[in-house]
Amino acid sequence: MRLDFDTPVALENVGKRFGKVHALMGLDLQINAGGTVGLLGPNGSGKTTLLSLIAGLRRPSTGEVRLFGADPRTPEARVRLGVTPQGPGIVKNMSVLKLVRFVAEHFADHEAPEELLSAFGLDHLSKKAAGSLSGGQQRLLSVALAFVGRPRLVLLDEPSTGLDVTARRNLWDTIQERASRGVTILLTSHYLEEVQALSDRIVMIREGHVIADDDATSFVQRAAATVIRVTTADDRALGVANIRSARRDGRDVILHVDDASSALQSLADAGVHYSDIDIRRPSLEEAFAQLTTGEEVS
Repeated sequence: MRLDFDTPVALENVGKRFGKVHALMGLDLQINAGGTVGLLGPNGSGKTTLLSLIAGLRRPSTGEVRLFGADPRTPEARVRLGVTPQGPGIVKNMSVLKLVRFVAEHFADHEAPEELLSAFGLDHLSKKAAGSLSGGQQRLLSVALAFVGRPRLVLLDEPSTGLDVTARRNLWDTIQERASRGVTILLTSHYLEEVQALSDRIVMIREGHVIADDDATSFVQRAAATVIRVTTADDRALGVANIRSARRDGRDVILHVDDASSALQSLADAGVHYSDIDIRRPSLEEAFAQLTTGEEVS
């Protein structure tokens, strides 16, 4: 079988129903090889369902899902896929090293178990029973196991759940290093900082549909506004040109704008005098809030 490694994921008009519930509806998505794609959406938006379809764990109710150009249930395609589920899914009575070796034996081409544990900061736990690890350590082990078979595509569903700040940052470095080798990564996370730090492209789904899809920088800039806070008693600041919205907060006026320079020029043209000024660039958190609720975050 000839696989299409240039297009690891392709979904066309995909729908998935669970009884009367439509988890996904008419969803189109293509992921080309290379880089990290962050998948965002509010709870119940269909993110986990989408990953399960790509992994071949579920079948679509309508439409077509292709993994490396093949049916996701095809063994030849699945062997090039690495998956980290939301649950740990590990054999608890085996030592960490034996577990990695056991999983590695299922692949003709695989990472050296000792080197993999070292890369993910788990080498000092190699002799411990997997079940004796903390929740965060088990989660980190699950992420490491997703990479053991030298996959071309890895699905990471909430990879840093249970990790402290230092361990999370170290995991980000390791994921970025793997992506730099050409591994394509599809990532979901409730930590928006994590998605913003790791993703080259961000796809957001809501109510089973893709509602935004862009490179990470453009995604934030198009969805969220720059926030300007100025201290002024002049209410003319609330109605100047080149702003999305404005409101008063005590002595301050808060402006949501697309371009800070244009908005400040509008304040000057209107003759608005102000003292203190604070400009905050848009963040992924603000973009997420805007796309989820339609409300600006100040």
